[in-house]
Amino acid sequence: MKNYTNKARKLWQKVTRKIKNTLDAKPGELFPLHPELPLPERVSEQELFNFLKSVLVADAPPQEMANYCQQDFRRFVYTYGLARDLSGKCLELGANPYFTTILLKEFTPLKLSLANYFGSHMDKIVVQEVSYRDYHSAEKVSIKLESSHFNIEEEKFPFEDAEFDVVLFCEIIEHLLMNPVAVLKEIKRVLKPNGALILTTPNVSRLENVTKMIAGANIYDPYSGYGPYGRHNREYNQHELYLLLKYLGFTLDAMFTADVHQNNANGYSSVSKLEPFLRHRELGLGQYIFMRALNTGKAGEKKPVFLYRSYPADELEE
Repeated sequence: MKNYTNKARKLWQKVTRKIKNTLDAKPGELFPLHPELPLPERVSEQELFNFLKSVLVADAPPQEMANYCQQDFRRFVYTYGLARDLSGKCLELGANPYFTTILLKEFTPLKLSLANYFGSHMDKIVVQEVSYRDYHSAEKVSIKLESSHFNIEEEKFPFEDAEFDVVLFCEIIEHLLMNPVAVLKEIKRVLKPNGALILTTPNVSRLENVTKMIAGANIYDPYSGYGPYGRHNREYNQHELYLLLKYLGFTLDAMFTADVHQNNANGYSSVSKLEPFLRHRELGLGQYIFMRALNTGKAGEKKPVFLYRSYPADELEE
């Protein structure tokens, strides 16, 4: 009888330990939130991080730059991965603080043109000094990066039709206030036929937001001291971006989601308990959406109804 009791106790301990381990499972252990990083050939992740960590913008607090690099390193590398097999002339919108810029400059053949917007008080051309340690020589390099300065929602882009082979539109669409279709049509205008649009943005359907909603927490961005463009005004999910780009005459070439920051989903609700309900969309739970689309067709002339409302009926389209 004593042996039976000991066996039963051990079995129960094994079962409870397994249950506890399952309940404590990290989000990345349950879902594919960390696709392999597309590192440059013969460059390790640590080497690439050390290289990017050396990037400094004149007048920007060094610790703020270091924190930004630490938090968003994976996002910069995933973005690089979408561009690394491309060539030609590339427009990077919202280039500051230049981590992606320096990655592309160092590890791709792309010829970069940059654009930024810091407010209506600035000149049409902005020059910023950026320093970093050359990856191959480790010597400190200091360069002056020139950017076209304009508000993409209010101004025509200062570029010719079909001027670029590639346009990077990263971490911008979620900040727009008025009309993302108009902005994307300007991108389409300056992009060559079959040119590549690379778009990245936070994923509104990310796992953390799912658990926040279940816990009754708010998923919306706070108001920002940097004004209306300092906050996320409208986040998207994968399907919406697919529909939007399809409407505008783009053909999807690649799309995935990935975590970039520490995932705090378990801090709101148990991810393991939600796992059965989320398995069917496990590839859409990452914190950010990364996509590449080709400029292959004609854009719709109106506004798609899934994204717009309260406009005259003749301005909307199914």
